[in-house]
Amino acid sequence: MEDKWLAFARTRLRIPLHASDLPMQLREEVGTYSPYLEKNGLSVLSVETHPHLLTQGQFMFWPQDESLQDISPPQPGSYVQPVEDRPIGIDLFAGAGGLSLGFEQAGFDIAACVEIDPIHCATHEYNFPYSASICASVTDLTGSEIRRRAGIGKRDIDVVFGGAPCQGFSMIGKRALDDPRNQLVSHYVRLVTELRPKYCVFENVKGLTVGKHVQFLKELISSLEAAGYRVALPYRVLNAADYGVPQNRHRLFLLAARRDQTPPGYPAPNAKKTNVAEAISDLPDADQFDRLLHCDATSVDWETHSEYARRLRGLADDPANFGYAREFDARLLTSSLRTLHTQDSKKRFLETPAGETEPVSRFFKLASDGQCNTLRAGTDSARGAFTSPRPIHPELPRVITVREAARLHSYPDWFRFHVTKWHGFRQIGNSVPPLLARAVASEIIRALGLCPEKPTKPLTSGNPSLLSFTMKQAAAHFGVSPSVVGQRTRTTPEADND
Repeated sequence: MEDKWLAFARTRLRIPLHASDLPMQLREEVGTYSPYLEKNGLSVLSVETHPHLLTQGQFMFWPQDESLQDISPPQPGSYVQPVEDRPIGIDLFAGAGGLSLGFEQAGFDIAACVEIDPIHCATHEYNFPYSASICASVTDLTGSEIRRRAGIGKRDIDVVFGGAPCQGFSMIGKRALDDPRNQLVSHYVRLVTELRPKYCVFENVKGLTVGKHVQFLKELISSLEAAGYRVALPYRVLNAADYGVPQNRHRLFLLAARRDQTPPGYPAPNAKKTNVAEAISDLPDADQFDRLLHCDATSVDWETHSEYARRLRGLADDPANFGYAREFDARLLTSSLRTLHTQDSKKRFLETPAGETEPVSRFFKLASDGQCNTLRAGTDSARGAFTSPRPIHPELPRVITVREAARLHSYPDWFRFHVTKWHGFRQIGNSVPPLLARAVASEIIRALGLCPEKPTKPLTSGNPSLLSFTMKQAAAHFGVSPSVVGQRTRTTPEADND
């Protein structure tokens, strides 16, 4: 028990806690373990010992080698309801917010996001300023703590959604969900069980539907059913290109309803597809602006004609979008930091036929009249520190910018990413395209029997400094360790000034 106490305390440093935030096996008098924790370098603070930091019922773990003088722990912001009577959702693996945005556009408020990466969590906070940003691992959270930090009390949650990273391999003689590599999925099920939402949505790679991975899905479905949910079967693999996204990207979706709710369906594909030209041909060439060598944004006047791009710029109405408009200048070209290439690279990029892979860099060259290939994220140092492969622009001798990738992913132009290209591409590549997420979320809205309305008042985005944090700064902002995520190492010479 002592080791469990120490592990829990070290993952919740500097954060005000209540007894209900403790895992069930630790819900005893905190003071009982104070001497043990103090021997291991941690102090247990209370309202009696530190009334200027804590309120009645709170306690906090604090490193003994850190001074408390002039330091106030970060207070997680609660969900601020912009308008009344919108259903609420919680994103358990939020990243920068692709699923969050799609669910907002379908008519939900994102009451809380949970994201372990401080850089991603800061970006989510910027784009969803009304949402409670919880920078933590799902392994360290309880349903009651999420409710408290979101400020929603006992309110009935309409949907919990997320794409839990997993490997899905069955181990001989063991359940796949018992595999330590799949612990995040197990905690997804646990939090769904504790939060008791009306609906839950699980999203993941399509590879889980084939071979030995199928056993993993069977166990996940059984676990949700044991928790009191009816899974909508058969589960579906959906291609983002079938839902208005100019990108071929296949993702598994599994929808489930609490037994007292109407079962949801899966979205039908659209007949019309959006191509690369419709998505990015209007965007000014970043290479024409010296400012974009050291900054990710510049103001410029340009014309946009395709309906898809006009909607993303906020120049045309999207009747199926029930999300909040953001205050945004459509003349601002953002997320467009330039990438420098050698003359040899540029020559090879120009000579590569559209729709084919350039043989040296192995980058795919986009075809204007086709769809983008699947945009992928790079990896952190724990997984090789590989920079994500960036497609070559269909007309220009360079890789695409973060903003061009965002357009190909269906993010609106007001949506901002971290100012560096490495983090920006990582945030896009790790996310679900918002239009695909919206299609799925709209089925939950339909099952709820709701008719959403477009909010009339636009929102102001968060503090721009959130987009330029270093990992250390982002970690300090949320009061977590900066080593929670592996750091980046450059490995791709073709895109060498991130």
